[in-house]
Amino acid sequence: MANKVLVAQGGGPTAVINQSMVGAVTESRKFLDVDLIYGAFHGVRGIVDEEFLDLTQETTHNLELVAQTPSSALGSTRDKPDLKYCQEIFKVLKAHEIGYFFYIGGNDSSDTVRIVNEEARKANYELRCIHIPKTIDNDLVENDHTPGFPSAARFVAQAFMGANLDNWSLPGVYIGVVMGRHAGFLTAASALGKKFPDDGPHLIYLPERVFDIDRFLVDVKATMERYGRCVIAVSEGIHDAEGTPIAVKLAKEVEKDAHGNVQLSGTGQLADMLCDEIKNKLGYKRVRGDTFGYLQRSFVGCVSDVDQREAREVGEKAAQFALWGGMDGSVVIDRTGFYSVDYRLVPLEVVAGKTKVMADEFISDSGTDVTDAFRMYLRPLLGSGMPDAYRLRQNLVPKVLNK
Repeated sequence: MANKVLVAQGGGPTAVINQSMVGAVTESRKFLDVDLIYGAFHGVRGIVDEEFLDLTQETTHNLELVAQTPSSALGSTRDKPDLKYCQEIFKVLKAHEIGYFFYIGGNDSSDTVRIVNEEARKANYELRCIHIPKTIDNDLVENDHTPGFPSAARFVAQAFMGANLDNWSLPGVYIGVVMGRHAGFLTAASALGKKFPDDGPHLIYLPERVFDIDRFLVDVKATMERYGRCVIAVSEGIHDAEGTPIAVKLAKEVEKDAHGNVQLSGTGQLADMLCDEIKNKLGYKRVRGDTFGYLQRSFVGCVSDVDQREAREVGEKAAQFALWGGMDGSVVIDRTGFYSVDYRLVPLEVVAGKTKVMADEFISDSGTDVTDAFRMYLRPLLGSGMPDAYRLRQNLVPKVLNK
């Protein structure tokens, strides 16, 4: 068997994806039969173009510094390989005598690993293929949660904590659009920014529930009448009863990404359009909207220590499963107790191309909030040192002139 290791990163960067890469590299170094460890520049595109970095020559100290740095140190790609593309990947792996292939990524990345693994078996080439989980969307099946999500969720919770404080000082309507095409985990994390009963977000809209614009306006009006202000968290993937994204339904022009998917929150259109609906139909003047966009993925200084640790360990476990166990598969995270985790390997086809969404038990009956079950699920993932917000006590002085 060839004794070279190749590590690659795919899809959207995260705050802890480099922990997984470094975990796989440093663990692989412990095995005497490993000759060389390569990193592919820009994921599968870098493999096809034979753009490799020799990580065998990297110092341990610098690897540890890179591990603490957000975003993809090897670069990433949005390429979504089909069979022909994967055959080219395997052709390069075989030419370079790669014996172990570790690919860090989400749903599409796991499917790529599956196809490459099948090509190796057809060619009777001994190649261990491991998918290492990563996505801020938290939508990989089998996993209790996915590395990258806790840090992004920490950012979202803190961002809404700050937005709520701002909105309390200068009341009005505020909308924050959060990433999440099919799964609302990240948007739901906004609820962890609440401290007092009247804190925002007052309304949370997730892609797991149908979004009705008229019902939305009723909710906003009722919240404004109750609190004199309204903070709203909206997932980019909200859709109507027919499944049409609201961003498409309200937009005059539709932009698509490299995969042919409708561009949702990246343009800022959804926030602007919802703000316009509120202004035009409810008559409120102070209405503002933000699109969090890329800020959620690699924000420096807002990283969960739990996320860092687990991202490191899934990389280490990938090397152990492949080099010790001689196995192929996808590493998954299981929750064991409150709070601890364990890792196991599942067949690639179990995870590949599938999407997990929020369980009904995590979403309130109204569909505009989360339950305590979700808060209990997410809180330990956010890590230590979460900031808090306080208020002055309302010890009001009696009026003299305006009694």
